[in-house]
Amino acid sequence: MTVAFVLSGGASLGAVEVGMLRALRERDIRPDVIIGTSVGALNGAWLAGHPDDPVEDLAELWKGIDRDDVFPADMRRGLLALAGRRQSLIDEGPLRELIDRHVTFDRLEDAPVPLHVVAVEVLTGRDVLLSKGPAVDSVLASAALPSVFDPVEIDGVPYMDGGVGNNTPISHAVGLGVDLVWVLCAGHACALTEPPESALGMALHALTLLLHKQLAVDVVRYEPLVELRVLPPLCPLTVNPVDFTHSEELIDRGYEASKRWLDEEHPPVGQAAFLGAHQHARG
Repeated sequence: MTVAFVLSGGASLGAVEVGMLRALRERDIRPDVIIGTSVGALNGAWLAGHPDDPVEDLAELWKGIDRDDVFPADMRRGLLALAGRRQSLIDEGPLRELIDRHVTFDRLEDAPVPLHVVAVEVLTGRDVLLSKGPAVDSVLASAALPSVFDPVEIDGVPYMDGGVGNNTPISHAVGLGVDLVWVLCAGHACALTEPPESALGMALHALTLLLHKQLAVDVVRYEPLVELRVLPPLCPLTVNPVDFTHSEELIDRGYEASKRWLDEEHPPVGQAAFLGAHQHARG
């Protein structure tokens, strides 16, 4: 049986996936192939390059990340972008350095565990599965949020964040012909009591809401076609995707929730039920 791990995007909420990976590793559930989008591509690249290392090493990496490592503020660049003189608000340099420090192979095809990352072609809007080519550039392309970061050019093709087209790429796992798909979804802030304060925070919150709804549709679509196991995203959740101060909490909660879920019996159908839109009582 060929097992795939599918890891979604979600910016700082990608810490949840680390807790999920910890719970899966405890049960010796390991992937034969890894498919990731955006922050899921970064987590997937670490996993592909460290198949036998403790997941706690990835957890420690996450605990050391702050906002400036991913979304450094740059007022001058932001003003130039708003004036139409730059493509993006934020310099990709710190994110590239972060990826470069923790990806252990030069090319995707060299990964110890087969790794595929999803990015979207800027000119066509197609979401594509990158399976060969420069590893750091490919992961960066998968995480290049439009307007936030410049597109990343690979072999003459400009790419942007894979979440724009396929944030939780179950379809690509099915296309690879795997037998069992474990879905690790970073989720969304479902229990906010007020809107995010920053423009970037508001934009990412809106995007995660939209993409989470698409995941529910995809789960219904693909449950009849492949054995699908969807680890439930955290709920309630109040952390915004640009807030990196809660990584340890998210890892621990992701682990505990996944551990409980794995200890129970769950039918492999109807899993979209816990992914739908819902409301939490205030206070």
